[in-house]
Amino acid sequence: MNPITLENITKTYEKGKILAVDDVSFSVNDSEMFGLIGPDGAGKTSIFRILTTLLLPDKGTATVCGKDVVKEYKAIRGMVGYMPGRFSLYQDLSVEENLNFFASLFNTSIKQNYELIRDIYIQLEPFKDRRAGKLSGGMKQKLALCCALIHKPSVLFLDEPTTGVDAVSRFEFWEMLKRLKNQGITILVSTAYMDEVTHCDRIALMQNGKILDMETPNNIIKSYPEKLFELKGEKKHKLLKDVITYQEAVGSYASGESIHVTFEKNQKTDAEIIKGLKNFLEQKGHQRIEIMATIPNIEDCFLSLTKTEIHG
Repeated sequence: MNPITLENITKTYEKGKILAVDDVSFSVNDSEMFGLIGPDGAGKTSIFRILTTLLLPDKGTATVCGKDVVKEYKAIRGMVGYMPGRFSLYQDLSVEENLNFFASLFNTSIKQNYELIRDIYIQLEPFKDRRAGKLSGGMKQKLALCCALIHKPSVLFLDEPTTGVDAVSRFEFWEMLKRLKNQGITILVSTAYMDEVTHCDRIALMQNGKILDMETPNNIIKSYPEKLFELKGEKKHKLLKDVITYQEAVGSYASGESIHVTFEKNQKTDAEIIKGLKNFLEQKGHQRIEIMATIPNIEDCFLSLTKTEIHG
């Protein structure tokens, strides 16, 4: 039996006016790290709240650890750990007081389950007497994870746990999650950072309450339907404005410091595409242009899928 299952889950707000989750179905395997990926408003948090029994679905069924989220919510609450997107611990309590409090809620203690949180807590221990509200973003994140783990849950729910945290703390956090997964904990995590998805075993790309695709990150990248090129040059804004008018291109958009341009597969060779695009842009007055074929990332795949969703 899968630790997490959703079947045709739908959730609306404001008496049906706002559709937050649109007929979503998926399951998560034992000891799997499964990611819900998408922008704000995609429906990720609503799914988390349904699975952690804080919100009732309008339609469909869901189970966690084999228990129905509506009928057996009390049993589920003792079996899962939940770390919401916003820091929700007691700001005026110290690190140690927060952890002791959450342990007491589940009739356990820090000592009893210390091995589970040891690798994380040893980084917090020097600050155990500091108020939670005075911790840095990365330390708050580690404390929240310890509190979610202190009762040894079977399933861990993490809703955008790295939002607003520096790059080093983000990396450390994902390394901690990998170690927890290796200890047999099933993890459902959401993020709006596309660069984090490679840490997951499988992901579901979400937009407007729907799942656009669900696979391993590598398989999603392999299924990218177009040829992708990276374009660099001076006057990036004008460069993007001009390349949008290039009729042979399927699409173009800014990507970091460069511009990504897509073309249909099997139409021309890479060299022919580069030559044609370069000639077009030089006629528009652009100089010192760099164009090269590149491998798509998850963000490229997500944009391709949303384009397909819009245009059918």
